[in-house]
Amino acid sequence: MRINFSRVFVFFCFWVGVSTSAWAQKFYEKRSTLYVLGGTSTAKLNQFDQLLSDRGISGLPNRYQTFGLGAQTRLNDLVIGFELYQNHGGRGQLDDYRIDYRTSRALINVGYSFTEESKFQLIHYMSLGVGYLNFQMLPSEQPDQLNAFLQDPAEGFILRENDIQKGSGKYGNFLTEIGFHLTYDFPIPGRKESVSLIGKFGYSFSPFEGKWDLNGVSFENTQAGAFLRLGAGITIPDRNFFYKDASITFYLLNSFHFSKPDKFNRQLVEAGLNPLEGRPSNLGVKILGQTEKLLYGLEVYNLAMDGAASDFQSHSLNSLRVYADAGMKVFQVKNFAFGALAGLGYGNIRYTITQNSKPDFPELLEQRDFDGYLRSGGLLGKPEVFLEYGLPVQDGKLFDLVFSTSLGYELPLANFKLAELGMAGFMAAPYWNISVGIRP
Repeated sequence: MRINFSRVFVFFCFWVGVSTSAWAQKFYEKRSTLYVLGGTSTAKLNQFDQLLSDRGISGLPNRYQTFGLGAQTRLNDLVIGFELYQNHGGRGQLDDYRIDYRTSRALINVGYSFTEESKFQLIHYMSLGVGYLNFQMLPSEQPDQLNAFLQDPAEGFILRENDIQKGSGKYGNFLTEIGFHLTYDFPIPGRKESVSLIGKFGYSFSPFEGKWDLNGVSFENTQAGAFLRLGAGITIPDRNFFYKDASITFYLLNSFHFSKPDKFNRQLVEAGLNPLEGRPSNLGVKILGQTEKLLYGLEVYNLAMDGAASDFQSHSLNSLRVYADAGMKVFQVKNFAFGALAGLGYGNIRYTITQNSKPDFPELLEQRDFDGYLRSGGLLGKPEVFLEYGLPVQDGKLFDLVFSTSLGYELPLANFKLAELGMAGFMAAPYWNISVGIRP
């Protein structure tokens, strides 16, 4: 699989560069926050809804739901952060087919606080980022026989832009967002951290026309619209500490998972399709908080394999995993540290097989059957040990650049079946992470 690492590297370095230029102004009063959000946005798919209206069918609901996580640092009045969102659109029905869409966004936030550092904050911000779009029309029920599905997988159609189910490096196209971010802190008894209640409202959009067109129809509004999001997080304000022994670190991680889908590949070969070669690639993010020796955080990563299924088809095997982590930093000697984490989370496994060529709308709505999709999900757990090195910038007054490596093992707590084939053996595997982070 080919990952566009240059796109991801430029995206990450942009955040580092903006952060460095701000910190170089000698802002020393800091506040770091780790949070999760959920909300809703307005979005009407005008062109696609017109296609449905021409057939006497109501359009899709003009809104989508958002779930995400983020990290944010306030440096006096300057605010810098990162957010990752998953959006689920409203569903529609056409005969026996269910129509829906999903999008994802990775955003860098830069803002300015209108309030002094206190329990209440009002921040005006702008976001720049990249995204992904999946639009599909598939049967409501999934197949229950894998061999029969692979022999004839055409059961609907799937359209994707910047297909991250082939790897997170596929994120692309330029997105932006403008809005307001409000927070209020509530102290945690006996702790120096606070719980931060969060509200965000504003407008998101794609500034360049035509970037989200699929098969002759614009889906630009799937990445646009007015939004309202609410959430909560853990914040670490400087004023709570006489000696600052707490931090929140944002990591970009790349993992090597020592697993192969051997059982699934045998089914592919028996059906006359090409097997998926190699091991899954992985690119993700981790946000890790620390107070004294206690560690806590969130991580999201995206395992992917892809290739040619036949002369006229492509396929991919993908697994998105979201973990809540907790652990301890066992010891620290100068800039080196060693610790352990345990994670509990949710993961899925998704197999997609698509025809390389499909007609444009409205003919696509008439022919329909081109692609196939299987999906399963469940709980996962993992233990992990890590070693890290923090490189101070300007004696640590700006930030630490953190290099980390970790070893762990993922344990599936469900069967993860694709049709009747259990994929728990593929999900259970040792892994090795290499990550680079920023610690304000």
